[in-house]
Amino acid sequence: MKQLLLIDANSIIHRSFHALPPFTTPEGRPSGAIYGIASILLKLWREDRPDYAAALFDRPEPTFRDEKYAEYKAQRPPAPDDLVAQIIEARNIFPAFGVKTFEKAGFEADDLIATLAEKFGGTDGLRVVILTGDRDTLQLVTGDRVVVETFNKGVSDTTIYDEAAVKEKYGLAPDQLVDYKALVGDASDNIKGVPGIGPKTATELLRKFGTLDALYRALPGDPKLEKKLGPFKKEADLSRELVVLERHAPIEIPPLDALAVEGDPAGARPYFEKMGFDSLIKRMNGKADAEAAGPKSVQGTIF
Repeated sequence: MKQLLLIDANSIIHRSFHALPPFTTPEGRPSGAIYGIASILLKLWREDRPDYAAALFDRPEPTFRDEKYAEYKAQRPPAPDDLVAQIIEARNIFPAFGVKTFEKAGFEADDLIATLAEKFGGTDGLRVVILTGDRDTLQLVTGDRVVVETFNKGVSDTTIYDEAAVKEKYGLAPDQLVDYKALVGDASDNIKGVPGIGPKTATELLRKFGTLDALYRALPGDPKLEKKLGPFKKEADLSRELVVLERHAPIEIPPLDALAVEGDPAGARPYFEKMGFDSLIKRMNGKADAEAAGPKSVQGTIF
């Protein structure tokens, strides 16, 4: 089965920025996060190269979620200047590996990932792998055809979630995770959810009723639940609208063949030289030895 890799660029940049030392280029520009991305891509290309790939970026403009809820992500501090500079620079590292990039004002990278997964997820003989540090994309998991590879700690240890793994981890199906977050909220995005509903209660309710809509339809028959949840339907509905990913973002999606990647990452060498990534050039030169070591495990390391 061939593989389409969808890369959550901003998520990986943030992970690398906080996990790696503050490297600089020969000109003194910050490069630690770029080094992290380059190292991840080099390892993937050597050990588990995708057949197709795309990198998806956030944009600085407000999104449709900000229009619905002014406090969306309002608690987050501004990104440091060194990080902003590397987010901009990262748009050059992916093309160096032959990977096309996509971004759209008003939409987040997760929405673009959802749109491409929706487009290609049903393609015969194709597996879609979403590489991200953000588990919001777990709602997109479909069987073992659309899966999420996410970071556990830093940028070294990863786990692949197919549908069975999501159910084992969360006790819910992937398509129930949106309603789960509608109930419990998401502090990282400043989404409130329903007051007093924690993870355990939300999981029990969704196991019993299946969906948020079915839960609210059942409230008149349960005075205790109606008292607890009834006054907060508006909050739950808004939280769900903010959490659910847009699977039809207005971007131009090329044919799958246009996302094909080259088998040899040597095209990235000039970029590595420009950035002063001598250790990655050495690793690139030792490609044969690295490949002889064998493939990575499901819970493996990126570096």
